[in-house]
Amino acid sequence: MLKVENLQKNFGNIMAVDGISFEVRKGEVFGLLGPNGAGKSTTISVLSTLLPPSDGVVLFEGKNIFEEPKAIQSKLGVVPQDIALYPTLSGYENLSFWGNLYGLTGRELKKRIEEVCEIIGLSERIKDRVDKYSGGMKRRLNIGAALLHMPELLIMDEPTVGIDPQSRNHILDTVLELNRQGMTIIYTSHYMEEVEYLCSRICIMDQGKIIAAGSKDELVEMISGKTEIALLLESMDQEIVKTVGSIKGIDSMVHQENQILIRCENADMILADIIASITASGNHLRSVDVKKPNLEAVFLHLTGKALRD
Repeated sequence: MLKVENLQKNFGNIMAVDGISFEVRKGEVFGLLGPNGAGKSTTISVLSTLLPPSDGVVLFEGKNIFEEPKAIQSKLGVVPQDIALYPTLSGYENLSFWGNLYGLTGRELKKRIEEVCEIIGLSERIKDRVDKYSGGMKRRLNIGAALLHMPELLIMDEPTVGIDPQSRNHILDTVLELNRQGMTIIYTSHYMEEVEYLCSRICIMDQGKIIAAGSKDELVEMISGKTEIALLLESMDQEIVKTVGSIKGIDSMVHQENQILIRCENADMILADIIASITASGNHLRSVDVKKPNLEAVFLHLTGKALRD
């Protein structure tokens, strides 16, 4: 559906987007994951035809969006990071305004507003002024404005920033439901857990570049062998260290005081053997903590810093 080739965007001497390439397939939730300042929002602005690129090509259904912007504009919904609403108008009046800009009028507009209100869960408060809404409600209305014309491609730029957990969960569930109905979605975030939950394929961005891309499993495979098992025992002696260390499948093991830290490729395969060997020795486990590789660990592995640094 969307193909990005060597996209660049600079602001003077600052290269905000540095030669990135990726493809978004029809019917998927595609994630752009990276810290603040990685270039995600600039990329979204270019894809939305709000900013011209410094170089590169973006094709939507085979057409260059910079030569034929209307090819994507009529089929695109954009949820910006900043709230794009009129605070002194009601939620209904805001949706009416944006619906008119999309060319919706009369019964068609009213019908779409009612449908969108059901999707975003604001039917009971839609006649209230927006400045009376909570932050989460404003975010949900912001999403509703982008859905009025039933876009084929929805771009969501950090849609859960600064909201309460209940509204955040509602937004995530809404994204999945829209995708189940056939909508293609580009979802940008610096929240690793959101991208893991929603996206079938992910690009990790940092400093304007794509540093890794693939499914969650493919990305995690980049650091296979990094699973950690932390064991806290009631007591420690050299015999138990020797017994646990002899278990097949352990790549490395360190111990200090009453704790053993194990690194292995597949914790699921050897955890039972570890627990059994400790139990057989007459020792007792206080706790077991298995830390499997995730996208946060991938980012740390690739950049040497945590995702939210």
